[in-house]
Amino acid sequence: MKVNDAIWGALLLALAAAILVHIQGFPTIPGQKYGPALMPGVVAVSLAVCGALLIIKGLAVRRTRESRHWVRFDEWITSSRHVVALALTIGVNVFYVLVVNQLGFILTGVIYLSVLFWVFGVRSRWIVPIALLVTLAIHYAFYKLLRVPLPWGILQGIAW
Repeated sequence: MKVNDAIWGALLLALAAAILVHIQGFPTIPGQKYGPALMPGVVAVSLAVCGALLIIKGLAVRRTRESRHWVRFDEWITSSRHVVALALTIGVNVFYVLVVNQLGFILTGVIYLSVLFWVFGVRSRWIVPIALLVTLAIHYAFYKLLRVPLPWGILQGIAW
């Protein structure tokens, strides 16, 4: 699928505006020139500049080319296998967000990766073992090494 750069630029501008509106509520730190809104503000302004440049480029390209489509779909959109793969890829991300606190990172991660491995054609006998090993490696890296508090969910009683 090909989306004109002007559309992406408009989305970046909208994101930049949302960030700038959101950071207005950030508290100031007494005695300091810079507060917690500085870096998100710099990122938002950078996104706005990039968005404006993309809009200019997208509109210029649209005028010079024969194709005046804002969005052009590729051939894969007619393949049911590819559409199902896209839907499941989006679906497992929604699934993760909705159930990670209840099931815990490890169980959710194994399910998440198992579905993705199945969709993308990993041999069935390798799906669960690889998903389990990768999930445990990610959990170890984030929980033990980086000390990111990952949810345990129904495995709450297990201490590592």
